[in-house]
Parts: sequence; structure tokens; C-alpha cells
Amino acid sequence: MDDIRTETGSADQLTNVLDLINVVPNPYYAYSEYEKSRLDTRVKITNLPERCTIKIYTVNGKLVRSFQKDSPITSLDWDLNNHKGIPVAGGVYLIHIEVPDIGEVVLKFFGGMRQIDLQGI
Repeated sequence: MDDIRTETGSADQLTNVLDLINVVPNPYYAYSEYEKSRLDTRVKITNLPERCTIKIYTVNGKLVRSFQKDSPITSLDWDLNNHKGIPVAGGVYLIHIEVPDIGEVVLKFFGGMRQIDLQGI
């Protein structure tokens, strides 16, 4: 029975779980099912561990936004704004997720942004 028992805290298994982290929808074409109104823009970073650091960069290495996650919720919403609350431009972004004592993963994200439609509100 030792071969099939549940193994907890295995560094190898925890490292493999990093491959499950994802950003959805990707690519983002100006709309996602997570948005609640026409002014809302949002994507989700899913399958996150309880504690991690998430940093979002442009492809030329400029830090756009960072998050410190410390909750049992397994996803994080990014409102597609930078650290000053300004909407980001459409393009490719790199999302770096660092999990303490486990490892790190880098995701590529493409977002095609829409202009805000204030007439249809």
C-alpha cells in the first residue's frame, strides 16, 4: 500500500502543480465572461496556491502591476489596469508568479483592449 498512499508536501508534486496555473481568457479580445458591466475589464489568473507573488510586465521588462496573494481563493482577478489604475494598452504581457519554497512560472498573455463606450451605458 505504500506505493499508492497520498503523499503530502512533496516538492516534486508541488513543482508539477505550477504547470496548472493559467490566465483566462487568453487571448483576451475586449470581452470576458467575468465582466459585470460595459466599463468592467477583467481576466482571471487561475489555479494559484494560497501564497504567491504575481508580477505583470510588458515585453520590454517594465513592471505594470504586482499582487501579493495570501488567501485560500485559487484565483486572482486582474482588472487590466496598471499600478496607478490606468488601463493598459493592448499587447503582450508576461505574468511572473513566484511561489515561496516551490518555484516560479511565467505566463504569456495577449490582450486586445476596447475603447470605453460611454454612449451605451
